[in-house]
Amino acid sequence: MRIPSFISLSVAVAVASANPLSGTAMAVHGSIKAVPKGFAQTGSVSTTQQITLRIALAHSDIAGLEKITYDVSDPASAQYGQHLTAEQVAEYVKPTDATLSAATAWLSGQGITAQSVSPAGDMLQITVPMSTANALLATQFSEFTHIASGTKMVRTLAYSVPAALQNSIQYIHPTIAFVPPLGVPRVTAINHRRASDVQEGPVARAADAVPASCANIVNPSCLEAMYGFPTALANSSAQNILGVSGFIDQFANEADLQLFLNNLRPDHAGMTFSLKEIDGGENDQTVSNAGIEADLDIEYTVGLAGGVPVTFISVGDFSTDDVDGFIDIANAILAEPRATRPTVLTTSYGFNEEDLPLSLAVGMCNAYMQLGAVGISVLFASGDGGVGGVQPTECTTFVPTAPGGCPFVTSVGGSTGLPPQTAASLSGGGFSNFFPVPTYQLGATTAYIESIGNQYAGLYNRSGRGIPDVALQAENVEIAWTDGFFLVGGTSCASPIFASMIALVNDRLIAAGRPVLGFLNPFLYSPAARPAFTDVTSGTNPGCNTVGFSASTGWDPVTGLGTPDFNVLLKSVGL
Repeated sequence: MRIPSFISLSVAVAVASANPLSGTAMAVHGSIKAVPKGFAQTGSVSTTQQITLRIALAHSDIAGLEKITYDVSDPASAQYGQHLTAEQVAEYVKPTDATLSAATAWLSGQGITAQSVSPAGDMLQITVPMSTANALLATQFSEFTHIASGTKMVRTLAYSVPAALQNSIQYIHPTIAFVPPLGVPRVTAINHRRASDVQEGPVARAADAVPASCANIVNPSCLEAMYGFPTALANSSAQNILGVSGFIDQFANEADLQLFLNNLRPDHAGMTFSLKEIDGGENDQTVSNAGIEADLDIEYTVGLAGGVPVTFISVGDFSTDDVDGFIDIANAILAEPRATRPTVLTTSYGFNEEDLPLSLAVGMCNAYMQLGAVGISVLFASGDGGVGGVQPTECTTFVPTAPGGCPFVTSVGGSTGLPPQTAASLSGGGFSNFFPVPTYQLGATTAYIESIGNQYAGLYNRSGRGIPDVALQAENVEIAWTDGFFLVGGTSCASPIFASMIALVNDRLIAAGRPVLGFLNPFLYSPAARPAFTDVTSGTNPGCNTVGFSASTGWDPVTGLGTPDFNVLLKSVGL
Protein backbone atom coordinates (compact mmCIF):
# COMPACT_ATOMS: atom_id res chain seq x y z
CA MET A 1 0.00 0.00 0.00
CA ARG A 2 1.35 3.39 -0.99
CA ILE A 3 0.29 6.96 -0.49
CA PRO A 4 -2.58 7.71 -2.89
CA SER A 5 -1.46 9.51 -6.02
CA PHE A 6 -2.29 12.94 -4.69
CA ILE A 7 0.99 14.16 -6.12
CA SER A 8 -0.38 14.28 -9.65
CA LEU A 9 -2.55 17.36 -9.38
CA SER A 10 -4.58 19.27 -11.93
CA VAL A 11 -6.90 22.05 -10.83
CA ALA A 12 -9.57 21.69 -13.50
CA VAL A 13 -12.98 23.29 -13.60
CA ALA A 14 -15.47 24.29 -16.24
CA VAL A 15 -14.73 26.15 -19.44
CA ALA A 16 -14.92 29.83 -18.72
CA SER A 17 -14.20 31.93 -21.79
CA ALA A 18 -12.30 32.30 -25.00
CA ASN A 19 -8.72 33.49 -25.09
CA PRO A 20 -8.84 37.11 -26.31
CA LEU A 21 -5.54 36.57 -28.09
CA SER A 22 -6.34 33.44 -30.07
CA GLY A 23 -9.98 32.48 -29.70
CA THR A 24 -8.95 29.26 -28.00
CA ALA A 25 -11.47 27.86 -25.54
CA MET A 26 -10.27 28.61 -22.02
CA ALA A 27 -10.98 26.86 -18.74
CA VAL A 28 -10.56 28.17 -15.21
CA HIS A 29 -7.48 26.46 -13.83
CA GLY A 30 -7.23 28.05 -10.39
CA SER A 31 -9.53 30.23 -8.32
CA ILE A 32 -10.34 31.39 -4.82
CA LYS A 33 -13.69 32.67 -3.60
CA ALA A 34 -12.55 35.92 -2.01
CA VAL A 35 -9.54 37.93 -0.93
CA PRO A 36 -8.01 35.95 1.96
CA LYS A 37 -8.13 37.25 5.50
CA GLY A 38 -5.23 39.55 6.26
CA PHE A 39 -5.04 40.94 2.72
CA ALA A 40 -6.75 43.87 1.01
CA GLN A 41 -7.06 44.87 -2.61
CA THR A 42 -5.33 48.23 -2.82
CA GLY A 43 -5.22 49.24 -6.45
CA SER A 44 -4.89 48.51 -10.11
CA VAL A 45 -1.68 47.60 -11.92
CA SER A 46 -0.26 49.41 -14.93
CA THR A 47 -0.68 47.42 -18.12
CA THR A 48 2.97 48.08 -18.97
CA GLN A 49 4.32 46.76 -15.67
CA GLN A 50 6.32 43.56 -16.12
CA ILE A 51 5.34 40.37 -14.32
CA THR A 52 7.29 37.12 -14.07
CA LEU A 53 5.19 33.96 -14.07
CA ARG A 54 6.16 30.35 -13.58
CA ILE A 55 4.32 27.56 -15.31
CA ALA A 56 4.59 24.17 -13.63
CA LEU A 57 4.15 21.41 -16.19
CA ALA A 58 2.76 17.95 -15.52
CA HIS A 59 5.41 15.32 -14.81
CA SER A 60 5.93 12.31 -17.02
CA ASP A 61 5.83 9.71 -14.21
CA ILE A 62 5.55 11.23 -10.73
CA ALA A 63 3.81 8.09 -9.45
CA GLY A 64 6.82 6.06 -10.55
CA LEU A 65 9.16 8.40 -8.72
CA GLU A 66 7.01 8.13 -5.61
CA LYS A 67 7.25 4.34 -5.68
CA ILE A 68 11.00 4.21 -6.16
CA THR A 69 11.57 6.91 -3.50
CA TYR A 70 9.82 4.67 -1.00
CA ASP A 71 11.69 1.60 -2.21
CA VAL A 72 15.13 3.18 -1.70
CA SER A 73 14.06 4.60 1.70
CA ASP A 74 12.33 1.60 3.28
CA PRO A 75 14.62 -0.73 5.27
CA ALA A 76 12.31 -3.62 4.34
CA SER A 77 12.94 -3.10 0.62
CA ALA A 78 15.65 -4.88 -1.37
CA GLN A 79 16.42 -1.50 -2.96
CA TYR A 80 17.04 0.25 0.36
CA GLY A 81 19.88 2.76 0.11
CA GLN A 82 20.12 2.61 -3.69
CA HIS A 83 19.48 6.32 -4.13
CA LEU A 84 18.91 7.75 -7.57
CA THR A 85 21.08 10.21 -9.43
CA ALA A 86 19.65 13.63 -10.25
CA GLU A 87 19.58 12.56 -13.89
CA GLN A 88 17.49 9.51 -13.05
CA VAL A 89 15.07 11.65 -11.04
CA ALA A 90 14.76 14.04 -13.97
CA GLU A 91 13.54 11.18 -16.19
CA TYR A 92 10.53 10.76 -13.91
CA VAL A 93 9.90 14.48 -13.42
CA LYS A 94 10.44 15.92 -16.88
CA PRO A 95 7.30 16.70 -18.88
CA THR A 96 6.45 14.46 -21.79
CA ASP A 97 7.35 15.70 -25.25
CA ALA A 98 3.66 16.24 -25.95
CA THR A 99 3.18 18.32 -22.79
CA LEU A 100 6.22 20.48 -23.44
CA SER A 101 5.33 20.95 -27.09
CA ALA A 102 1.75 21.96 -26.32
CA ALA A 103 2.78 24.45 -23.63
CA THR A 104 5.51 26.08 -25.69
CA ALA A 105 3.22 26.26 -28.72
CA TRP A 106 0.60 28.07 -26.63
CA LEU A 107 3.14 30.60 -25.46
CA SER A 108 4.96 31.05 -28.75
CA GLY A 109 1.60 31.59 -30.42
CA GLN A 110 1.35 34.74 -28.33
CA GLY A 111 4.92 35.76 -29.13
CA ILE A 112 6.21 34.63 -25.72
CA THR A 113 9.47 32.75 -25.24
CA ALA A 114 9.72 30.65 -22.09
CA GLN A 115 12.84 29.77 -20.12
CA SER A 116 13.28 26.48 -18.26
CA VAL A 117 14.16 27.11 -14.60
CA SER A 118 14.31 23.58 -13.18
CA PRO A 119 16.79 20.74 -13.72
CA ALA A 120 14.13 18.48 -15.26
CA GLY A 121 12.56 21.17 -17.43
CA ASP A 122 9.20 20.89 -15.66
CA MET A 123 9.09 24.57 -14.69
CA LEU A 124 8.91 27.29 -17.33
CA GLN A 125 9.32 31.00 -16.64
CA ILE A 126 8.10 33.98 -18.64
CA THR A 127 8.32 37.74 -18.11
CA VAL A 128 5.67 39.77 -19.91
CA PRO A 129 3.79 43.07 -19.63
CA MET A 130 0.71 42.94 -17.40
CA SER A 131 -1.55 43.42 -20.41
CA THR A 132 -0.14 40.26 -21.98
CA ALA A 133 -0.47 38.31 -18.72
CA ASN A 134 -4.10 39.38 -18.33
CA ALA A 135 -4.93 38.30 -21.86
CA LEU A 136 -2.88 35.09 -21.71
CA LEU A 137 -4.68 33.87 -18.59
CA ALA A 138 -8.06 35.51 -19.26
CA THR A 139 -7.88 37.36 -15.97
CA GLN A 140 -7.28 40.75 -14.39
CA PHE A 141 -4.32 41.13 -12.06
CA SER A 142 -4.56 43.73 -9.29
CA GLU A 143 -2.43 45.04 -6.43
CA PHE A 144 -3.05 43.54 -2.99
CA THR A 145 -1.45 44.38 0.36
CA HIS A 146 -0.68 42.10 3.28
CA ILE A 147 -2.09 44.31 6.01
CA ALA A 148 0.16 43.30 8.91
CA SER A 149 3.45 43.75 7.06
CA GLY A 150 2.48 46.28 4.39
CA THR A 151 3.93 43.97 1.73
CA LYS A 152 2.41 44.60 -1.69
CA MET A 153 1.91 41.90 -4.30
CA VAL A 154 0.23 41.44 -7.66
CA ARG A 155 -2.39 38.69 -7.68
CA THR A 156 -5.75 37.65 -9.11
CA LEU A 157 -8.70 35.63 -7.80
CA ALA A 158 -8.94 33.32 -10.81
CA TYR A 159 -7.02 32.47 -13.96
CA SER A 160 -7.63 30.29 -17.00
CA VAL A 161 -5.59 28.25 -19.47
CA PRO A 162 -6.55 26.67 -22.77
CA ALA A 163 -8.91 23.79 -22.08
CA ALA A 164 -6.68 21.48 -24.11
CA LEU A 165 -3.80 22.19 -21.68
CA GLN A 166 -5.68 21.39 -18.47
CA ASN A 167 -3.84 18.11 -17.98
CA SER A 168 -0.49 19.54 -19.09
CA ILE A 169 -0.23 22.39 -16.57
CA GLN A 170 -0.11 21.81 -12.81
CA TYR A 171 -0.33 25.47 -11.84
CA ILE A 172 0.83 28.96 -12.75
CA HIS A 173 2.13 31.38 -10.15
CA PRO A 174 2.12 33.93 -8.72
CA THR A 175 -1.58 34.05 -9.44
CA ILE A 176 -4.00 33.03 -6.67
CA ALA A 177 -1.48 32.28 -3.92
CA PHE A 178 -1.80 34.89 -1.15
CA VAL A 179 1.06 33.66 1.03
CA PRO A 180 1.92 35.90 4.01
CA PRO A 181 5.57 36.97 4.06
CA LEU A 182 7.89 34.72 6.00
CA GLY A 183 8.67 36.00 9.46
CA VAL A 184 11.45 35.10 11.84
CA PRO A 185 10.31 31.96 13.68
CA ARG A 186 9.42 32.24 17.33
CA VAL A 187 12.97 32.41 18.59
CA THR A 188 12.19 33.99 21.94
CA ALA A 189 15.40 35.75 22.95
CA ILE A 190 16.22 36.36 26.61
CA ASN A 191 19.42 38.28 27.26
CA HIS A 192 21.63 35.92 29.19
CA ARG A 193 25.12 37.37 29.46
CA ARG A 194 27.48 39.57 27.51
CA ALA A 195 30.66 38.49 25.78
CA SER A 196 32.66 40.49 28.31
CA ASP A 197 31.27 38.42 31.16
CA VAL A 198 33.37 35.65 32.65
CA GLN A 199 32.31 32.47 30.89
CA GLU A 200 31.99 29.27 32.83
CA GLY A 201 32.73 27.15 29.77
CA PRO A 202 30.90 24.00 28.75
CA VAL A 203 28.99 21.98 31.31
CA ALA A 204 30.97 18.94 32.38
CA ARG A 205 29.43 15.60 31.47
CA ALA A 206 29.74 12.91 34.11
CA ALA A 207 28.67 9.31 33.58
CA ASP A 208 25.97 10.35 31.10
CA ALA A 209 24.11 12.23 33.82
CA VAL A 210 22.42 15.43 32.71
CA PRO A 211 23.59 18.31 34.95
CA ALA A 212 20.84 20.07 36.87
CA SER A 213 21.87 23.38 35.26
CA CYS A 214 20.54 22.06 31.94
CA ALA A 215 17.01 22.57 33.25
CA ASN A 216 17.50 26.30 32.79
CA ILE A 217 20.29 26.72 30.23
CA VAL A 218 20.79 24.21 27.42
CA ASN A 219 24.07 24.20 25.50
CA PRO A 220 25.95 21.54 23.46
CA SER A 221 27.21 19.73 26.56
CA CYS A 222 23.63 19.38 27.80
CA LEU A 223 22.57 17.94 24.46
CA GLU A 224 25.45 15.46 24.56
CA ALA A 225 24.16 14.22 27.89
CA MET A 226 20.48 14.27 26.92
CA TYR A 227 20.70 12.58 23.54
CA GLY A 228 24.09 10.85 23.51
CA PHE A 229 25.77 13.13 20.97
CA PRO A 230 29.37 12.03 20.48
CA THR A 231 32.22 14.26 21.56
CA ALA A 232 34.60 12.85 18.95
CA LEU A 233 34.92 14.68 15.65
CA ALA A 234 33.37 13.25 12.52
CA ASN A 235 35.45 11.80 9.71
CA SER A 236 34.97 14.95 7.59
CA SER A 237 33.94 12.96 4.53
CA ALA A 238 33.47 15.04 1.41
CA GLN A 239 30.42 12.87 0.70
CA ASN A 240 28.58 14.23 3.75
CA ILE A 241 27.43 17.86 3.91
CA LEU A 242 24.90 19.39 6.30
CA GLY A 243 22.83 22.11 4.62
CA VAL A 244 21.21 24.95 6.59
CA SER A 245 18.50 26.99 4.84
CA GLY A 246 18.58 30.75 5.32
CA PHE A 247 15.75 33.10 4.35
CA ILE A 248 14.52 36.72 4.74
CA ASP A 249 17.99 38.28 5.06
CA GLN A 250 18.85 36.31 8.18
CA PHE A 251 22.65 36.29 8.08
CA ALA A 252 24.87 33.74 9.85
CA ASN A 253 27.65 35.63 11.58
CA GLU A 254 31.13 34.14 11.71
CA ALA A 255 32.19 36.18 14.77
CA ASP A 256 29.15 35.01 16.72
CA LEU A 257 29.89 31.40 15.73
CA GLN A 258 33.46 31.64 17.01
CA LEU A 259 32.26 33.29 20.24
CA PHE A 260 29.85 30.39 20.69
CA LEU A 261 32.47 27.72 19.96
CA ASN A 262 35.21 29.30 22.08
CA ASN A 263 32.94 29.42 25.11
CA LEU A 264 30.62 26.44 24.71
CA ARG A 265 32.40 24.05 22.37
CA PRO A 266 36.13 24.88 22.56
CA ASP A 267 37.12 21.57 20.97
CA HIS A 268 35.39 22.84 17.82
CA ALA A 269 36.90 26.33 17.94
CA GLY A 270 37.94 27.58 14.54
CA MET A 271 35.45 25.44 12.66
CA THR A 272 33.30 27.32 10.21
CA PHE A 273 30.81 26.92 7.37
CA SER A 274 30.69 27.51 3.64
CA LEU A 275 28.17 29.68 1.81
CA LYS A 276 25.88 29.03 -1.12
CA GLU A 277 23.74 31.86 -2.51
CA ILE A 278 20.40 31.42 -4.32
CA ASP A 279 17.98 34.03 -5.70
CA GLY A 280 20.32 36.88 -4.84
CA GLY A 281 21.12 35.63 -1.36
CA GLU A 282 24.07 36.99 0.61
CA ASN A 283 25.57 36.75 4.07
CA ASP A 284 26.43 40.17 5.47
CA GLN A 285 29.00 39.86 8.26
CA THR A 286 28.16 43.10 10.06
CA VAL A 287 27.66 41.96 13.65
CA SER A 288 24.64 44.20 14.16
CA ASN A 289 22.99 42.54 11.15
CA ALA A 290 23.46 39.01 12.45
CA GLY A 291 20.25 36.99 12.21
CA ILE A 292 19.11 35.38 15.42
CA GLU A 293 17.66 32.44 13.51
CA ALA A 294 20.66 32.07 11.24
CA ASP A 295 23.08 32.21 14.18
CA LEU A 296 21.07 29.59 16.06
CA ASP A 297 20.97 27.21 13.10
CA ILE A 298 24.67 27.53 12.30
CA GLU A 299 25.85 27.29 15.90
CA TYR A 300 23.90 24.12 16.58
CA THR A 301 25.05 22.44 13.39
CA VAL A 302 28.73 23.41 13.37
CA GLY A 303 28.78 23.07 17.17
CA LEU A 304 27.14 19.62 17.34
CA ALA A 305 28.09 17.93 14.07
CA GLY A 306 31.77 18.80 14.54
CA GLY A 307 33.79 17.76 11.52
CA VAL A 308 30.80 17.45 9.17
CA PRO A 309 31.04 20.22 6.56
CA VAL A 310 28.18 22.71 6.97
CA THR A 311 26.84 24.88 4.15
CA PHE A 312 24.66 27.92 4.85
CA ILE A 313 22.30 28.28 1.87
CA SER A 314 21.21 31.90 1.73
CA VAL A 315 18.03 32.37 -0.31
CA GLY A 316 17.58 35.99 -1.35
CA ASP A 317 14.64 38.18 -2.22
CA PHE A 318 14.66 37.55 -5.97
CA SER A 319 12.70 34.31 -5.84
CA THR A 320 9.73 33.93 -8.16
CA ASP A 321 8.49 30.54 -6.98
CA ASP A 322 5.84 32.34 -4.86
CA VAL A 323 6.93 30.60 -1.66
CA ASP A 324 10.03 32.62 -0.78
CA GLY A 325 12.44 30.30 -2.55
CA PHE A 326 11.34 27.00 -0.97
CA ILE A 327 11.04 25.35 -4.40
CA ASP A 328 14.03 27.26 -5.77
CA ILE A 329 16.33 25.89 -3.08
CA ALA A 330 15.30 22.32 -3.89
CA ASN A 331 15.88 22.82 -7.61
CA ALA A 332 19.24 24.48 -6.95
CA ILE A 333 20.35 21.56 -4.81
CA LEU A 334 19.27 19.05 -7.45
CA ALA A 335 21.31 20.96 -10.02
CA GLU A 336 24.44 20.72 -7.84
CA PRO A 337 27.09 18.06 -8.46
CA ARG A 338 26.82 15.19 -6.00
CA ALA A 339 30.07 16.25 -4.29
CA THR A 340 28.65 19.63 -3.22
CA ARG A 341 25.07 18.59 -2.49
CA PRO A 342 23.98 18.27 1.17
CA THR A 343 22.97 14.88 2.55
CA VAL A 344 20.85 16.61 5.22
CA LEU A 345 18.89 19.86 4.83
CA THR A 346 17.34 21.63 7.83
CA THR A 347 14.89 24.51 7.56
CA SER A 348 13.47 26.51 10.47
CA TYR A 349 10.79 28.35 8.50
CA GLY A 350 7.35 27.40 7.29
CA PHE A 351 3.77 28.36 6.54
CA ASN A 352 0.29 27.64 7.77
CA GLU A 353 -1.03 25.02 5.42
CA GLU A 354 -4.24 26.97 4.83
CA ASP A 355 -2.23 29.88 3.40
CA LEU A 356 -1.04 27.78 0.45
CA PRO A 357 -3.12 26.70 -2.53
CA LEU A 358 -3.18 22.91 -2.71
CA SER A 359 -1.43 23.00 -6.08
CA LEU A 360 1.53 24.93 -4.65
CA ALA A 361 1.76 22.73 -1.54
CA VAL A 362 1.88 19.66 -3.78
CA GLY A 363 4.51 21.32 -5.95
CA MET A 364 6.69 21.88 -2.88
CA CYS A 365 6.16 18.31 -1.74
CA ASN A 366 7.15 16.99 -5.16
CA ALA A 367 10.40 18.95 -4.87
CA TYR A 368 11.19 17.39 -1.48
CA MET A 369 10.37 13.94 -2.82
CA GLN A 370 13.04 14.49 -5.48
CA LEU A 371 15.56 15.41 -2.78
CA GLY A 372 14.66 12.28 -0.86
CA ALA A 373 15.08 10.14 -3.97
CA VAL A 374 18.70 11.28 -4.41
CA GLY A 375 19.49 10.57 -0.74
CA ILE A 376 18.86 13.86 1.09
CA SER A 377 17.16 13.96 4.49
CA VAL A 378 14.80 16.96 4.49
CA LEU A 379 13.95 18.33 7.96
CA PHE A 380 11.58 21.16 8.88
CA ALA A 381 10.71 22.70 12.23
CA SER A 382 7.07 21.83 13.00
CA GLY A 383 6.06 25.36 14.05
CA ASP A 384 5.66 27.26 17.30
CA GLY A 385 1.93 27.82 17.61
CA GLY A 386 0.88 24.45 19.04
CA VAL A 387 -2.26 23.34 17.22
CA GLY A 388 -2.62 26.95 16.02
CA GLY A 389 0.02 26.81 13.28
CA VAL A 390 3.42 28.35 12.65
CA GLN A 391 2.82 31.02 15.27
CA PRO A 392 0.02 31.43 17.84
CA THR A 393 -3.02 32.82 16.04
CA GLU A 394 -6.77 33.16 16.32
CA CYS A 395 -8.42 30.04 14.94
CA THR A 396 -11.63 28.04 15.19
CA THR A 397 -10.21 24.81 13.78
CA PHE A 398 -6.69 23.45 14.19
CA VAL A 399 -4.08 24.80 11.77
CA PRO A 400 -1.53 22.30 10.43
CA THR A 401 1.79 23.68 9.26
CA ALA A 402 3.49 23.35 5.91
CA PRO A 403 5.55 21.87 4.49
CA GLY A 404 5.68 19.49 7.46
CA GLY A 405 2.52 17.81 6.22
CA CYS A 406 4.36 16.64 3.14
CA PRO A 407 5.07 12.92 3.71
CA PHE A 408 8.60 13.29 2.29
CA VAL A 409 9.59 15.79 4.98
CA THR A 410 10.67 14.91 8.53
CA SER A 411 8.83 17.30 10.84
CA VAL A 412 10.68 18.13 14.07
CA GLY A 413 8.67 19.16 17.12
CA GLY A 414 9.73 20.41 20.53
CA SER A 415 10.50 18.92 23.93
CA THR A 416 11.81 20.54 27.09
CA GLY A 417 13.19 19.94 30.57
CA LEU A 418 15.51 17.38 32.08
CA PRO A 419 14.94 13.76 31.11
CA PRO A 420 12.37 12.36 31.09
CA GLN A 421 11.44 15.32 28.94
CA THR A 422 7.97 16.76 28.47
CA ALA A 423 6.41 18.30 25.40
CA ALA A 424 7.21 21.95 24.78
CA SER A 425 3.86 23.71 24.77
CA LEU A 426 4.82 25.63 21.63
CA SER A 427 5.39 22.44 19.62
CA GLY A 428 3.50 22.62 16.33
CA GLY A 429 1.51 19.46 15.75
CA GLY A 430 -1.63 18.06 14.24
CA PHE A 431 -2.87 16.49 11.02
CA SER A 432 -2.59 17.74 7.44
CA ASN A 433 -5.68 18.79 5.54
CA PHE A 434 -3.83 18.36 2.23
CA PHE A 435 -1.94 15.09 2.48
CA PRO A 436 -3.38 11.73 3.58
CA VAL A 437 -1.59 9.67 6.19
CA PRO A 438 1.27 7.74 4.54
CA THR A 439 1.56 4.00 4.99
CA TYR A 440 4.66 4.25 7.17
CA GLN A 441 2.69 6.30 9.72
CA LEU A 442 -0.77 4.76 9.43
CA GLY A 443 -0.59 2.49 12.47
CA ALA A 444 0.85 5.25 14.66
CA THR A 445 -1.73 7.89 13.83
CA THR A 446 -4.63 5.45 13.94
CA ALA A 447 -3.68 4.33 17.44
CA TYR A 448 -3.49 7.90 18.70
CA ILE A 449 -6.79 8.97 17.15
CA GLU A 450 -8.53 5.93 18.62
CA SER A 451 -7.06 6.75 22.02
CA ILE A 452 -8.62 10.23 22.14
CA GLY A 453 -12.02 9.18 20.82
CA ASN A 454 -14.26 12.11 19.96
CA GLN A 455 -12.05 14.75 21.56
CA TYR A 456 -11.71 17.64 19.11
CA ALA A 457 -14.02 15.99 16.60
CA GLY A 458 -14.38 18.30 13.62
CA LEU A 459 -11.33 20.38 14.52
CA TYR A 460 -8.80 18.28 12.63
CA ASN A 461 -8.55 15.83 9.74
CA ARG A 462 -8.62 12.28 11.13
CA SER A 463 -7.20 10.85 7.91
CA GLY A 464 -4.37 13.38 7.47
CA ARG A 465 -0.61 12.97 7.69
CA GLY A 466 0.46 13.45 11.30
CA ILE A 467 2.89 16.16 12.44
CA PRO A 468 5.57 16.04 13.91
CA ASP A 469 7.69 12.91 13.48
CA VAL A 470 10.21 13.46 16.31
CA ALA A 471 10.98 16.04 19.00
CA LEU A 472 14.07 17.60 20.54
CA GLN A 473 14.97 20.46 22.87
CA ALA A 474 13.05 23.63 22.02
CA GLU A 475 13.38 25.89 25.08
CA ASN A 476 16.16 27.71 26.97
CA VAL A 477 18.76 27.03 24.27
CA GLU A 478 21.87 29.17 24.60
CA ILE A 479 23.28 30.96 21.57
CA ALA A 480 25.77 33.72 20.80
CA TRP A 481 24.17 36.60 18.92
CA THR A 482 25.32 40.16 18.18
CA ASP A 483 28.36 39.67 20.42
CA GLY A 484 26.38 38.46 23.43
CA PHE A 485 24.74 35.34 24.82
CA PHE A 486 21.00 34.72 24.78
CA LEU A 487 18.50 32.01 25.59
CA VAL A 488 16.09 31.21 22.77
CA GLY A 489 13.17 28.88 22.18
CA GLY A 490 11.21 27.36 19.30
CA THR A 491 11.17 24.24 17.18
CA SER A 492 13.75 26.08 15.09
CA CYS A 493 16.13 24.95 17.86
CA ALA A 494 15.04 21.33 17.52
CA SER A 495 15.41 20.95 13.75
CA PRO A 496 19.13 21.83 13.46
CA ILE A 497 19.88 19.69 16.53
CA PHE A 498 18.27 16.64 14.92
CA ALA A 499 19.88 17.48 11.57
CA SER A 500 23.28 17.35 13.30
CA MET A 501 22.48 13.94 14.72
CA ILE A 502 21.47 12.57 11.32
CA ALA A 503 24.61 14.04 9.75
CA LEU A 504 26.71 12.25 12.36
CA VAL A 505 24.94 8.95 11.67
CA ASN A 506 25.64 9.50 7.97
CA ASP A 507 29.28 10.08 8.84
CA ARG A 508 29.51 6.65 10.47
CA LEU A 509 27.62 5.01 7.60
CA ILE A 510 29.97 6.47 5.00
CA ALA A 511 32.99 5.38 7.03
CA ALA A 512 31.55 1.85 6.96
CA GLY A 513 31.15 2.00 3.19
CA ARG A 514 27.38 2.28 3.32
CA PRO A 515 24.92 4.80 1.81
CA VAL A 516 23.55 7.73 3.79
CA LEU A 517 20.06 7.58 5.31
CA GLY A 518 18.32 9.84 2.79
CA PHE A 519 14.54 10.20 3.16
CA LEU A 520 14.15 9.32 6.84
CA ASN A 521 10.53 8.59 7.65
CA PRO A 522 10.11 4.97 6.53
CA PHE A 523 13.20 4.17 8.60
CA LEU A 524 12.16 6.21 11.64
CA TYR A 525 8.79 4.43 11.86
CA SER A 526 10.30 0.98 11.22
CA PRO A 527 10.63 -1.62 14.00
CA ALA A 528 14.41 -1.24 13.82
CA ALA A 529 14.41 2.48 14.64
CA ARG A 530 11.57 2.73 17.16
CA PRO A 531 13.79 1.70 20.13
CA ALA A 532 16.04 4.70 19.36
CA PHE A 533 13.32 7.09 20.56
CA THR A 534 12.41 7.85 24.14
CA ASP A 535 8.66 8.25 24.37
CA VAL A 536 7.46 11.63 25.66
CA THR A 537 4.21 11.08 27.52
CA SER A 538 3.41 14.40 29.19
CA GLY A 539 2.60 17.90 28.01
CA THR A 540 0.24 19.50 25.49
CA ASN A 541 0.42 21.97 22.60
CA PRO A 542 -2.33 24.55 23.25
CA GLY A 543 -3.91 26.68 20.56
CA CYS A 544 -7.25 27.69 19.00
CA ASN A 545 -8.74 28.23 22.50
CA THR A 546 -8.02 24.61 23.49
CA VAL A 547 -5.34 22.86 25.51
CA GLY A 548 -4.31 21.15 22.28
CA PHE A 549 -3.32 17.54 21.79
CA SER A 550 -1.67 15.61 24.60
CA ALA A 551 1.61 13.75 24.48
CA SER A 552 0.96 10.09 25.23
CA THR A 553 2.35 6.59 24.94
CA GLY A 554 3.46 5.94 21.38
CA TRP A 555 3.39 8.48 18.57
CA ASP A 556 1.46 11.69 19.25
CA PRO A 557 0.86 14.98 17.37
CA VAL A 558 2.93 16.94 19.89
CA THR A 559 6.27 15.11 20.07
CA GLY A 560 5.93 12.46 17.37
CA LEU A 561 7.89 9.29 18.13
CA GLY A 562 9.72 11.04 20.97
CA THR A 563 13.33 12.14 21.50
CA PRO A 564 16.27 10.32 19.87
CA ASP A 565 19.27 8.60 21.39
CA PHE A 566 22.32 8.76 19.12
CA ASN A 567 23.92 5.52 20.24
CA VAL A 568 20.73 3.50 19.92
CA LEU A 569 20.14 5.11 16.53
CA LEU A 570 23.54 3.85 15.44
CA LYS A 571 22.55 0.34 16.53
CA SER A 572 19.32 0.73 14.57
CA VAL A 573 21.32 1.12 11.37
CA GLY A 574 23.58 -1.80 12.27
CA LEU A 575 26.62 0.13 13.51
